[in-house]
Amino acid sequence: MTGPQPRIGEPTYTVPAHDLFANRTPEIAEDGPLPPLLDLEPEAAIDPSDEALVRVEHPRIRVLSNYWHAGWSTAIPTTWLRRSTFECLVAVVESLPPTWGIAVFDAWRPIELQRQLFDASIEYPGLMALPSSDPSTPPPHLTGGAVDLTLTLNGTPIALGSGFDDTTERAHAAHFEDESGPDRHLRRALFHAMASHGFVVYPEEWWHFEYGTRRWAAVSGATPRFGPAAPPT
Repeated sequence: MTGPQPRIGEPTYTVPAHDLFANRTPEIAEDGPLPPLLDLEPEAAIDPSDEALVRVEHPRIRVLSNYWHAGWSTAIPTTWLRRSTFECLVAVVESLPPTWGIAVFDAWRPIELQRQLFDASIEYPGLMALPSSDPSTPPPHLTGGAVDLTLTLNGTPIALGSGFDDTTERAHAAHFEDESGPDRHLRRALFHAMASHGFVVYPEEWWHFEYGTRRWAAVSGATPRFGPAAPPT
């Protein structure tokens, strides 16, 4: 007998920002408004790098493995990124105040899981990238250059105005730009910390950042670095 189908957005490991900071301001620089957020048509990855995937391990990075714990049959328990993407992420976390860190919901994603998530979220168009098998147009997570994450305080992951894989407009990175409070403060802090180390955000998901991918190249004016990847065997 098989168990129930996992649900998009579960499990929930985060604490809402407005609960943590109901009576105080987050002790982390807000760094000003978000700039206009672009999501340009990406070009194909014609000559991708063979840079290796490395396991995400760092004292200030908490790995949540959301899809694995949710019970998606094609998910894996370990978390991987391209080496240069991981190095940029380490630079981000080491730039944060000492009690702050990063929690990773998901990073490299096998094509089988991408297909499973895409099929399960068909009622939410655009939530999951097309599970393309064309090596020149891979979904971002298959490249190892995309990472879903949030800020942590003393190791506690924070929901910045919505949960991971939220399907409403609250997930849009700029949703709180006209509304003061901890959600806007922390979204700005996260965006600027990531952008200062080379990442670009997917405008419809505040938690989704990319480095070296086709979207990253389109936004930053570079050439796509990464095609499909696989962990070492």
